[in-house]
Amino acid sequence: MSKTLDIAIVGYGTAGQALAVLLTRDGHRVQVFEQAAQPGPVGAGFLLQPSGLQVLWQMQLLPQVFAHGAAVRRLYGETPCGRAVMDMRYDALDPRLYGVGMQRGALFSLLHDAWDAPSALHADCCISAITDSTQRLQDRHGRWHGNFDLVIATDGSASGLREKVQGTRLDRVYPWGALWCLLPAGDWAFTDELRQRYVAARKMIGLLPVGTRPGDDTPRLSFFWSLQREAFQAWEDAGLEPWLDEVASIWPEARQRLQGVTVQSQLTRASYRDAVMDRWYHKRLVLAGDAAHSMSPQLGQGVNMALLDALALRDALRAEEDVDAALARYQAQRQAHVALYQFWSRWLTPIFQSEHDWIARARDLLFKPMGRMPGGRGHMLRVLSGTQHGLFGKLPLQDAFIAALQARNGG
Repeated sequence: MSKTLDIAIVGYGTAGQALAVLLTRDGHRVQVFEQAAQPGPVGAGFLLQPSGLQVLWQMQLLPQVFAHGAAVRRLYGETPCGRAVMDMRYDALDPRLYGVGMQRGALFSLLHDAWDAPSALHADCCISAITDSTQRLQDRHGRWHGNFDLVIATDGSASGLREKVQGTRLDRVYPWGALWCLLPAGDWAFTDELRQRYVAARKMIGLLPVGTRPGDDTPRLSFFWSLQREAFQAWEDAGLEPWLDEVASIWPEARQRLQGVTVQSQLTRASYRDAVMDRWYHKRLVLAGDAAHSMSPQLGQGVNMALLDALALRDALRAEEDVDAALARYQAQRQAHVALYQFWSRWLTPIFQSEHDWIARARDLLFKPMGRMPGGRGHMLRVLSGTQHGLFGKLPLQDAFIAALQARNGG
């Protein structure tokens, strides 16, 4: 696109940050509106897949990711008695591939530092309305902003602008959420593995190495505890000690990591939504990140999808001379990739988070053997790595990117 656009981004999470960097670099005039008074990361840690890592490589940010992230080569889940339920290794797909566990604070910092126009960030500015033309925004203080050539809503899974697109097929809150925190890694033995332990589908603990962050050189683990949303208050009322005892009964080594957790406020509550859109844009308003495609965390794709959205929208604006054509191109490309992940996320959630014990028993017996079936393992690993595109396609990984991963891997 030869024209310089005035662009508003609503929300300063991963999608909003990446878009601010990419679109400012392309010469567009970008303003970002964030409701938090002091913008910062939300959540503990996540797993960057090859799909998301390739976007950061294209943004020339991979060295910063390597400086703070932790290479993850295996995903392993088991029952308390040691029965393996899931065992997936990236090298079964490609020996050069791996994921990177990272703290949200680290990614937030490196994306913020990469933006050349941080003065265009309007903090403590909650957008409450948009005009019918979708070119002007109003904040909760009654101030108007715009006119804009394009408004990008990246305001998360509970997006206040999603309904303005008029294309919502499904939007519901999952009954299960989670408790999160960061813990010192110490002498944790599984330095390149995501480890999970399950009690049927009612309880799940996860520990993921997530490296360091700027200003803190202590390697850390991201701790995850599955919990029904309606049980949050009961958990808080019961106090910390009974819960710590429960963790110890399920996974003593995980309990040892929690030595520094002395108050419940050290754990962050998280809830999740399932939002499916038939269309991602209306006039000059377009959705990206969780605002466009919320899903449960079972496939761990949220941050990766946000990065892919940002790059796809940037590329669509480069490829088309007309904004409408660019938005249609962006929607077509991203919906084709996202649809399969939303499908699998929706169907996998009850297998790992539900009260249906028979489903969990079937999972414990069949999940790992299914991964050994011809064709099944490759499909599962491509879904894991973020590189499955539709039922039969593959998201291409560039040779130069693979070489960058391999160089970091010592190969």
